[in-house]
Amino acid sequence: MTTSGLSLPAIPTRIVWDESMMGYNFGPNHPMSPLRLDLTARLAKELGIFDLPQVSLTDSFVASDSQLARVHLPEYVAAVRDVSRNPGQVNEPLGLGTEDDPAFEGMHEASARLFGGSLAAAEAVLSGEALHAVNFSGGMHHAAAGKASGFCIYNDAAAAVDRFLAAGYTRVLYIDVDAHHGDGTQSIFWNDPRVMTISLHETGLSLFPGTGFANEAGGPDAPGTAVNVALPPGTSDAGWLRAFHAVVPQLTGAFEPQVIISQHGCDGHRDDPLSNLRLSVDTQRQAALSISGLADQFSEGRWVATGGGGYNVASVVPRSWALLLAVAANHRMPVTTPVPAAWRDYVRERHGIDTPQAMGDGVDMWWRSWEVGYDPNDDIDRTVMATRKEIFPLHGLDPWFD
Repeated sequence: MTTSGLSLPAIPTRIVWDESMMGYNFGPNHPMSPLRLDLTARLAKELGIFDLPQVSLTDSFVASDSQLARVHLPEYVAAVRDVSRNPGQVNEPLGLGTEDDPAFEGMHEASARLFGGSLAAAEAVLSGEALHAVNFSGGMHHAAAGKASGFCIYNDAAAAVDRFLAAGYTRVLYIDVDAHHGDGTQSIFWNDPRVMTISLHETGLSLFPGTGFANEAGGPDAPGTAVNVALPPGTSDAGWLRAFHAVVPQLTGAFEPQVIISQHGCDGHRDDPLSNLRLSVDTQRQAALSISGLADQFSEGRWVATGGGGYNVASVVPRSWALLLAVAANHRMPVTTPVPAAWRDYVRERHGIDTPQAMGDGVDMWWRSWEVGYDPNDDIDRTVMATRKEIFPLHGLDPWFD
């Protein structure tokens, strides 16, 4: 076990985790394997993150129907319960029993437990018991109010957002860095001016769910509160970081959130089989650092983070989310930190997979700041400018200069 890292002020951090969360299991041939959760928890424990004095762990719980109904239609919850009891059936209009979201016995309870995990994380921050909280099992951002989609049954990220709204918060910022558009969360808060959703993802022209373009900007009562950066396939670290820093800090400053909720799907990694982005674990860690910094600057540090997509279950997901946990605990673990040999041996002996020796991918983290100028011949710059032109004027910002 190692706890190597820089000495920084300890931040009370709540991590929601227990092995029952692996019950969210669509079967052995499904891309979303619960193995990714097990290996993440094992790596975090081996790295000493769970044992840091500022970190407390808590179990999740199965959310009640009334809690689920805060963001989901009651008839949809009833339908999930039905297929959960009778997993042989298909409800195509509600996305249940499909290839992406096959029904399984106990699906309602397993999905409601992930939902409960993000409620528990939000409650820890609301109560003041923690400043940061993480539910890496969550991030089911495709689930809409009345439909399952994209491996997501109940939208726990939306649950966390709603919990702060119910407590009286009037400016909640949701940032989604998954390779896939955070369409379900966007749709749930589409016309709510109290919530801004920002999603950076691979363009819907080449990737599921086919949405998330710059002109999706919010409902009639909430113009400019849905923000989408639709990145071209093949976007790598420098381009992704340029896009993030050309949009997210500026809008965060304009919106002045009281809390930040973030979704950290790591399926944008270059080795992930389900997207065409070319990111590194290093950039995924940098995204977490940047979001933590924005929470410090604008929301008195209040930050709730979830997991999300991620389908290279041994070599990518555990490293990315263990680094997220370290960032949340303000335990700056360098990307050069060795992956513990005991963990690598376990993965090799148990699952036959050789995993990387370092926590990071050893990439060059340099990126070109937006302030150096806009290149109309660059695909990423055109994407960023489309978003800035659509959204920035609605917040009193200049799309060319701010």
